[in-house]
Order: sequence, then C-alpha cells, then structure tokens
Amino acid sequence: MNIIVAGEESGVTRDAFAALGHNAWSCDLKPSRSPGGQHWQGSWHDVYWPSFDLAVMHPECTHLAVSGAKHFAAKRADGRQQAAIAEFMYLANAPAYASCVEQPVGIMSTLYRKPDQIVQPWMFGRWESKATCYWLKNLPRLSVLYRTVDEAREALGLPADAKPEQKVWKAAPTKDPEVRRAIRSESFPEIAAAMAMQWGGQVERLAVAA
Repeated sequence: MNIIVAGEESGVTRDAFAALGHNAWSCDLKPSRSPGGQHWQGSWHDVYWPSFDLAVMHPECTHLAVSGAKHFAAKRADGRQQAAIAEFMYLANAPAYASCVEQPVGIMSTLYRKPDQIVQPWMFGRWESKATCYWLKNLPRLSVLYRTVDEAREALGLPADAKPEQKVWKAAPTKDPEVRRAIRSESFPEIAAAMAMQWGGQVERLAVAA
C-alpha cells in the first residue's frame, strides 16, 4: 500500500510500515532523523492525498493539548490556537482512503468530536504512560495486548506497586526547546508496529469490501 505519515520527523511509524513491504513515506517541514527511509521535506498542504491508501497524521499539539491549558488565553489572543485548530481540521478532512489523526488529550475532543480510541503505551507492552487520542476513518480500533495496568504489570513481571513511567512529560529541559519537543512527540515503536501489523492489510480488505 501507499502510506504517508504526516508530521513525523522521527520516521518511527514510517519505518514500521516499510518493514512490512509497504511504500511508506514520512512528511515534515524538517528532515527525517531516521536515515534511509523515504521522507518528503515540505508542507502537508502540498501532498496529493488521494494517492495514499492510508495516512497517519500528527498535527501540532502544542496549542491544543490540555497540558498547556494555562496558556490558552494568550494563544487564543494571538491566533496560535485558531491556527492549530485549522491545521488539525485540514488533516482530519484530508481525502486519503483511510486515516488516523493522533493527538494527546486536548480541546479537539470537544471542538471536533470525541476520539474513536484512546491508547496508552503500556497497552502495547511499553511500561510508560502517555494518553493518546485517535480519530479514525475507515480503520478499526487497534487491538491492544493489555486492557488494564494490572494486566500489563503482571505480564511484564513487575512489582505489585509499580506504576507506568511518565518519561515523556519528565523529559529534561534542553538548550534548544525544539529538541525537547521532538523527543516528547516521538512515536512509540511498539504502537507503530501494532499499526503496521493491524492496519497494513486491513485497509486493503476494507477497500475491496467497499
């Protein structure tokens, strides 16, 4: 299949699909940090979306996530939040056959609609916590390995009092704030692998059925 991962400079999700033989591309204004993969450096506004069977999209979340709610008044006043909402909706309406728009918990659950699925990395075997919302089109919800924290803890052989780590939110400050932002927004390989395994063939079957 032809697959695009928009707003991904890490290449994690792109590479997971490419490893299964798909024609996978990432797209970002910055160069890819994963050498060797197919990457188009440019604006997603210039993408010809109908040429892709599946799009996984990562719109900018800085101005939409509830973790930054204390700054919302200033961001509305100077237009940053409205611009971020417009970009989210552009991707949500992009005419790829199947798509997943990914965001942390934020205001789009109210302004747009409730997400189809909310996942945590511990659901896929990574002992970390980071709630992520998925808005899906022509895609099933991802099947998870573990439905509860207790299931994950037991399967991973961890102590009864262990809690998933919040490494993303505790990421140490860096001299360049863009470096920290990139680290915090990077996709989890375990979730990317689940997307590739579960959606890689599912989209073809759904398209034939349609």
